[in-house]
Amino acid sequence: QVQLVESGGGLVQAGGSLRLSCAASGRTFRSIVMGWFRQAPGKEREFVAGIRWSDASTYYTDSVKGRFTISRDNAKNTVSLQMSSLKPEDTAVYYCAAGFTLGPLPRTPAQFGYWGQGTQVTVSS
Repeated sequence: QVQLVESGGGLVQAGGSLRLSCAASGRTFRSIVMGWFRQAPGKEREFVAGIRWSDASTYYTDSVKGRFTISRDNAKNTVSLQMSSLKPEDTAVYYCAAGFTLGPLPRTPAQFGYWGQGTQVTVSS
């Protein structure tokens, strides 16, 4: 089992920045991949960013490239998502997720077996 606890989020004006953090505990392996997803009202949960724990390889959805940065802290077992140049369309509940893979980096919710409780990010125009 893996437990994930998110922190951060809140209300920010367009163009501003926010930082989300996710603390992982429980069973973790080098094959773990950590990801951030988001879900806006009436929309499906979508992939935002991911990081492979073993080598810190990162990958992003196109709409956040250049604006969001995912990183991990080995010592604290945390993953962070630094969000800059925020837009109103970034408004959503953001979820931290964990999955295990030895193959291609996962991007769909079904490929992640563990989830945090979610944290609201609201960007005002």
